[in-house]
Amino acid sequence: MARPDKAAAVAELTDQFRSSNAAVLTEYRGLTVAQLKELRRSLGENAQYAVVKNTLTKIAANEAGIDALDDLFSGPTAVAFVTGDPVESAKGLRDFAKDNPSLVIKGGVLDGKALSADEIKKLADLESREVLLSKLAGAMKGKQSQAAALFQALPSKFVRTAEALRAKKEEQGGAGTPAPAEAAE
Repeated sequence: MARPDKAAAVAELTDQFRSSNAAVLTEYRGLTVAQLKELRRSLGENAQYAVVKNTLTKIAANEAGIDALDDLFSGPTAVAFVTGDPVESAKGLRDFAKDNPSLVIKGGVLDGKALSADEIKKLADLESREVLLSKLAGAMKGKQSQAAALFQALPSKFVRTAEALRAKKEEQGGAGTPAPAEAAE
């Protein structure tokens, strides 16, 4: 029978897997406590970095419905549970790993889909959610401005064409029609 402290740890990890948008598994062998503290700061406010026991974390991941990570639970493992923008946390991990080669990104999961270490690095190359949303809004605003200009151009073009036709008809009517004859005396 499982000990109560281990059962509680599994339950807590299961909750973290379920409430997270993403989870990234890393190997932290060779990092000092100060470096781990710096890593936690670099991940941002929307991520929690926890050193975990492989067996308990594997059980928790399976209970949360994530079985794609089973092969990654070997060696010293830590998990970054991301509740906010996964791009921001992936950038933090990538940048920290560049400065500290002891940190190895093993892989992870994003919205239930397994990610390799290379896919996490590609995720880190994306722009943040806010930047992508602002670009989308700018593109949509530009298209709306173009549509408004087009809709405004059609009536004004019609009015100019009608005015040109009226002016042309007056011009033809004044030169081509005989002047009214004055009454005979």
